[in-house]
Amino acid sequence: MHVDTAITSRKSVRRFLDTPIDRATIMHILQVASRAPSGSNIQPWQVHVVAGSAKDQLCQRLLDAVDQGQSDPPEYHYYPQNWLEPYLERRRRCGFGLYETLGIGRDDKAKREAQARRNFHFFDAPVGLFITMDRRLETGSFMDCGMFIQSVMLAGRGQGLHTCPQAAFAWYHTIIREELKLDKNALLLCGIALGYEDTEAPENGFITEREDIQHFTTFYGV
Repeated sequence: MHVDTAITSRKSVRRFLDTPIDRATIMHILQVASRAPSGSNIQPWQVHVVAGSAKDQLCQRLLDAVDQGQSDPPEYHYYPQNWLEPYLERRRRCGFGLYETLGIGRDDKAKREAQARRNFHFFDAPVGLFITMDRRLETGSFMDCGMFIQSVMLAGRGQGLHTCPQAAFAWYHTIIREELKLDKNALLLCGIALGYEDTEAPENGFITEREDIQHFTTFYGV
């Protein structure tokens, strides 16, 4: 797969087939992604792969916590504490567009919550990845891990797979820390669902828009 195709065909898949993925394929994806750049080559990322019974046990604990309204204060703020434009409008278009594709009304709280709940079994994907970094590091390592996460998703496309990066797990870091026996310095950044796309699922037909390059680019001397 050409790199342009991998990038432009990448999307957040929210319903996967249960087709298994072998360990060799996962290792290949991570080996390719390990070439992601990082400041002074410190490679601050750690990957925790869950599948099979280990994934099922973890997901059940997460779903129980969701159903009981139990969550953690996140250890970092993914979104701004006070939304401002144009970011608020972009966020709304994304959320409203997904729910519209699924036929979920804006006031249908029960169905919206049911859809959000699907995060916690990785949208049926057979493999889940958790990305952590050492909390003693600084902001630059967040950027490094972002480049690594993108590399994982693109390497997955190279194997005919799809992904969904999921920040939702950050609100349940205590359960994940216990299940995976994470070191106290491990900061949970996100999860990533990995699997084969269910091409018949309507939510996978929802493709988010992108701003025109003229809206985010300034040329100097070119």
